Amino acid sequence: TLCTGVVGVAALLGIGAINVVPKENMVRPPGGQDEEQVIGACIRCEKCVESCPRGVIAPAHVEDGILAMRTPTMDFADDWCDFCMQENGGIPLCVEACPTQALKLPAGADPETSVLGVAKIRKDWCLAYAAAGCKFCYDACPYDAIYLDDDQCPHIIEDRCNGCGACEAVCVSLKNGSISHGANERAVTVKPLGEK
Repeated sequence: TLCTGVVGVAALLGIGAINVVPKENMVRPPGGQDEEQVIGACIRCEKCVESCPRGVIAPAHVEDGILAMRTPTMDFADDWCDFCMQENGGIPLCVEACPTQALKLPAGADPETSVLGVAKIRKDWCLAYAAAGCKFCYDACPYDAIYLDDDQCPHIIEDRCNGCGACEAVCVSLKNGSISHGANERAVTVKPLGEK
């Protein structure tokens, strides 16, 4: 079966269905913002995944690139990252659990100075922009990184956003049967730095 798996992966690589390296950066847990450090030092033990009290760290999939497979990424489907403020006094348990320092915070790092990513709003999928009166993301943001315009539509203040995922976790655009044709993710999602 190992040979079959290797042949299958080789075939997928040959037809371009999967990549060796990630096509783009990923949103990583605290201390994982140096992509080369994560890829090079991570031993895919998933201790960071196991240690996350909120369940927002998930292993990357083969579709994310063979080199990135099983490295830690953030999944804000149900919760957000507060640097384990409640659980461990602001010291991320994922960083403490990492045996190789693939996740390593710089000295003095805290939730306000460590940027995991930045939230982006798809206006064409956002219920507030469809005059539905939604402002869950605005209410959930712990860093005042979202403001409402005169029409009560949310906007991200990028230099205040640390990519914690609180806005994405509470977005109901898909849960309430999005009124937007073609929506395949929530209207507000955390993206890697530099991604549009």
